[in-house]
Amino acid sequence: MMNIFKPILFNNKTKKSKVNAGETPGSFQVFDSSLPTKLYVYAYGENFLEELETENVDSAFDFMLLHKQYTIWLDVKGLGTQLVINAIQKKFDINILTMEDIIKTHQRPKFEEYENYIFVTSRMLELGNSLQLKNEQLSFLLLDKVIISFQEDYHDILEPVRNRLRKNEAGNLRKLGQSYLLYALMDTVIDYYFVIINRLGDELEIVEEHLYQKAHKYLMYRIQGVKKLLIILRRAAWPERDKVNEILRSTNPLIHTDTKVFFRDSYDHAIQIIDLIESYKEISTSLLDLYLSMISNKMNEIMKFLTMVSVIFMPLTFIAGIYGMNFSNQDPKTGQYLPHNMPELYWPNGYLWAMALMVVITAFQVWYFAKKGWFKN
Repeated sequence: MMNIFKPILFNNKTKKSKVNAGETPGSFQVFDSSLPTKLYVYAYGENFLEELETENVDSAFDFMLLHKQYTIWLDVKGLGTQLVINAIQKKFDINILTMEDIIKTHQRPKFEEYENYIFVTSRMLELGNSLQLKNEQLSFLLLDKVIISFQEDYHDILEPVRNRLRKNEAGNLRKLGQSYLLYALMDTVIDYYFVIINRLGDELEIVEEHLYQKAHKYLMYRIQGVKKLLIILRRAAWPERDKVNEILRSTNPLIHTDTKVFFRDSYDHAIQIIDLIESYKEISTSLLDLYLSMISNKMNEIMKFLTMVSVIFMPLTFIAGIYGMNFSNQDPKTGQYLPHNMPELYWPNGYLWAMALMVVITAFQVWYFAKKGWFKN
């Protein structure tokens, strides 16, 4: 069972947007914190697959030229080598504003059509063991027989697609070219949202189970942490749905007609994800309200107990206060009798009578509170 007292940590890899008013648009200088660029090139056909891993952009271009009759996937990992980014922009004649959106990785998922290519962005989310969220931008350039993907990090969740591509099968991934590969990569990203949502759902179930046992304050932190993660998911899922919808409406020849039915399936997945996110957001809000109600009820029980203790001791304090005034009914110096002072002050058994009176009053109050049911939980 997951440790409910372990705080949720956030590891959002997306760089914060730094906007300088009036700066020239189309600036795509790489960030100093970005990883050095590594290039992974895949040339594939129905019965052919060749791979190349390099850091030299010229070697990658030579490999692509050598296999120009096949479909090419250029996977760019790390956006920290300005020379490589510039070479790709020049080689494929990419608009400078597009390159800016690729480098500044705070973009929302979107779909843009240009004269010679299509530009697509997605949010690639991954959840660690301690609910650490990795939020990375995944960008695609779709050209004639070429697809280029850009990632911030070396690690990703796209290995299942690579494994399918490496299998010697004449399936859709090998047949339908770069547009189907775009679908496969996007669908993997979308389907991984289900993995994240299911883990957050399990987390909410565990929190609810422990909440009924004891309303510990760390449960509130867990609920609030899950709620924040759901908000991040929602910010990615809604534009993802709109982006897939725009792809379905597009008549661009770079998107193979036979792939539209697969994009329609991704659209359905995006809608399901949005529905689940909204449902879990309502559950998290309900659990937070339940926690606050239980804390309030617990505070009321404490106040009720303190009130009963105060009520029990009030008459005892009154009696002790009365007989603590020590007003004698006889002046010790003159012997004069004082009829309006305390006649009980010198009783032989006055202390015992006073204690007995206190015990009787206390017993009566306890009996009365018990009869009213105030001692019940």
